[in-house]
Amino acid sequence: MPQFRYDAVYANGKKVSGTLRASSKQQAINELVGKGLAVRSVAEKKTGVLDNEIIIGRAVKLDDFVIFCRQFATLIKAGIQIDQGLDIMEEQTTAKRLKAAIGDVADQVRSGHQLSQAMVAHPRIFPEMFVNMVQSGETGGNLDDVLERMADHYEKEHKTIQKIKSAMTYPIIVLILAIAVVIFLLIKIVPTFAGMFQEQGAELPFITRLVMGASGAVVQYWWMFLLAAGGAVAVVRMILQNEEGKLALDRLKLRLPVFGPIIKKAAIARMARTMASLFSGGVQVLQALDIAKKVVGNRVIVRVLGDAKSGLERGKLLSEPLRQSGLFPKMVISMLVVGEETGQLDKMLAK
Repeated sequence: MPQFRYDAVYANGKKVSGTLRASSKQQAINELVGKGLAVRSVAEKKTGVLDNEIIIGRAVKLDDFVIFCRQFATLIKAGIQIDQGLDIMEEQTTAKRLKAAIGDVADQVRSGHQLSQAMVAHPRIFPEMFVNMVQSGETGGNLDDVLERMADHYEKEHKTIQKIKSAMTYPIIVLILAIAVVIFLLIKIVPTFAGMFQEQGAELPFITRLVMGASGAVVQYWWMFLLAAGGAVAVVRMILQNEEGKLALDRLKLRLPVFGPIIKKAAIARMARTMASLFSGGVQVLQALDIAKKVVGNRVIVRVLGDAKSGLERGKLLSEPLRQSGLFPKMVISMLVVGEETGQLDKMLAK
């Protein structure tokens, strides 16, 4: 949907400017007039190729987002108006994309939009879960508490990611070094010994002959190994073009030695933390499951959450399909059962 920049005046003579999204210029004018504004000018905001930033990975760093949540919560708690708080945050924020998004949200709020509605236009900056929590805070009148809770949530998420990176860095480095050493031995060292053995004419053990044969294959037919690697990449891409292929790959990830348990625990932790935050913010269970499915990052667990949603719609407990999947540790299931029986599911999920 195109974005329009406008200048308008309130009935009391106060000037206002900002941006809004609309399907056409006339719709943008109608929307402004409907809010009691006298429109002075409306022009579509042009965005060429050079105006668009290339974004690789996460649009905003988690630590920058946590700082934004904490400081914005402090401003709201101090009684500062939302648009004024956003202006202060825009001035203080150094992250380029977050700064631009905050500025646009501030303009939208001044033009009459709710904070959560304005944030929807920036899904790469403000995740769906965050927007839903902000909406619940606006409805319940506890926006500052919700922002504090979100800061805690993303702070824990950041710590989890750092733990995963620390846990996986060592085995990945060892694996890469092992592969590099084996290739070096096969290309440089083994051929030297092979020549010595051939000169002696001695009968060699089977394992030694196997290693020498592998060395000869790597040296003479290296191009075939490159073609095989390229073919493997092409096959994986073909598999990932359909949903069942992606599901099979995610199932394989969970079964990997060393890495599989780490990936599974990270996904379960992310799911539990997300749902705990949503429940504590008053978001309905079914909606919370839909949001959790988008942040888990593994289609196998996403499918289990889909089964859980279907079960809840039929009157079953959340813990039943999770137990039947066999993916979740017994401790997690036990905590869920306790939470369901005591009515403290949000606290159990957080723990």
